[in-house]
Amino acid sequence: MTTTSPRLTSLIRRSSRTLAEEAVEALSAPIHSGQLGPGDKLPTESEIMHQLGVSRTVVREAISRLQASGLVETRHGVGTFVAQPAEKPMHIPLSSVSTAIDAVALLEVRIAIEVEAATLAAQRRTPEQLDAIGRALDHLIELESADALDPQHAIDADFAFHQAIAMATGNAYFQEYLTHLGKGSIPRSRLRMDSDSHQRYLQKLNKEHQLIYSAIQAQEPATAGEAARSHLLNSQTRLKRALEAQDNTAEPIR
Repeated sequence: MTTTSPRLTSLIRRSSRTLAEEAVEALSAPIHSGQLGPGDKLPTESEIMHQLGVSRTVVREAISRLQASGLVETRHGVGTFVAQPAEKPMHIPLSSVSTAIDAVALLEVRIAIEVEAATLAAQRRTPEQLDAIGRALDHLIELESADALDPQHAIDADFAFHQAIAMATGNAYFQEYLTHLGKGSIPRSRLRMDSDSHQRYLQKLNKEHQLIYSAIQAQEPATAGEAARSHLLNSQTRLKRALEAQDNTAEPIR
């Protein structure tokens, strides 16, 4: 299927982070509206830069986020295309992860996938892919530092960080599998904490994410894999404690 790419509206110049988010909206709008369908090609980076009035960095970040969401796919040397919908999507809604058994089982799957993904990312990542992981981490920390944190935005940003690592493996199946697994694999929505406990939780989480990033940056595969394993095992422990507290004592997690 081939169509003429729709014209994109130039964005108002604000912070680079806001511009990236607006670029995502501008690029996804013709897909959601049906102007572009599966297999249709998006404009080139240069065309998007010209039409939206943004830098190449902003365009690449927007494309990276669209890839992480499974909306587009990039074929190296050819271009970026609207992705085909999965025939049997394996998306797991947050509401379905309702018991300790469900949550722990899901994290076991993530450990099996993401330890190897972090290991390969440390071996294979390009400077551009490392930059994408770093931007995703910065965005997550930025959101968590905000006074009023929208839980769904934090879940989206957390998932985007792990997707950026999957993309850096150079193996599209890692990214595709995580996309199908869905944001229901992010357990933070199940944690109920008081304000002090929440701040300690975020500090631990940010440190764990930073350790993964640092190992990938240093191109130390074993360290990256171990950092990912430690992070996910810690998440598993925190989630089990949270669910037990909710089911039994309703006390906040510390």
